[in-house]
Amino acid sequence: METTVLAAPPRLGPLYRAAALRRPRGGTLPERELRLDEVRVDLAHLAEYDRACGFRLRDELPATYPHVLAFPLALALMTAADFPFPVLGVVHVANAIEVLRPLTSSDAFSLSVRAEDLRPHERGTQFDMVATASIAGEPVWHGRSTYLRRDGSRSDRKDTAEPPKPPQPTAVWRVPRRTGTDYAAASGDRNPIHTSRILARAFGFRSTIAHGMWTKARCLAALEGRLPERYTVSVQFKRPILLPATVAFSARDGQIAVHDRGTGAPHLTGTIVEPRCADADEGAR
Repeated sequence: METTVLAAPPRLGPLYRAAALRRPRGGTLPERELRLDEVRVDLAHLAEYDRACGFRLRDELPATYPHVLAFPLALALMTAADFPFPVLGVVHVANAIEVLRPLTSSDAFSLSVRAEDLRPHERGTQFDMVATASIAGEPVWHGRSTYLRRDGSRSDRKDTAEPPKPPQPTAVWRVPRRTGTDYAAASGDRNPIHTSRILARAFGFRSTIAHGMWTKARCLAALEGRLPERYTVSVQFKRPILLPATVAFSARDGQIAVHDRGTGAPHLTGTIVEPRCADADEGAR
């Protein structure tokens, strides 16, 4: 795989314009990795992210924060001429993060991002965007985001089975309407379904929706101080959180979940696994 080392993070403005205008070409994922060396944390940006997601202000980086730093590299790959799908047509359905050791705000590290594992799915096609943070050539953090490109020619049948009973909540959160815009400002992920009610309706939502990675980060913020040094947190994004909302959070026996407080509809389900308990492939999907 070819590696392109960047001198600076890609600028998001031109990438969003490319996402709106580009028409995909080709049917395979690019055999290319983007890498950014000597990444250093902007403390003001970290504080903004912490506030948006509910983390305390401290030196240790939230496990989800490197995902935000890697986002411009992922978007650069996904808006390139040889990427097979338009960015606006893909849905983030799952995310796994493996913390090999805690990163701190004083660390300098390399970030690399690549696309891999293009595969069929009953509702279309899936692929993964894989990010790695390394120090002195040694990986310290891995992130894998799974995206679904729906294929309108295939059946997208609704599951008619009785949904499982939601777990007993550990906490109840009120999620205000500004959550979408606050996280967009902190993360750089400015998909209009999170920030504009008019455009969210155009995509079939009655209001703006919370980012899936905000929901995952909010779960980890609720567990701050109780997480091990090394762990893998894997989640699946279910139904979107329509803003504003009241949701219930539960965390028991390594299982985490967020569901609608009124209907019980699931928004996120996942696991937190320590290395000694993890299967060799845990966190890879």
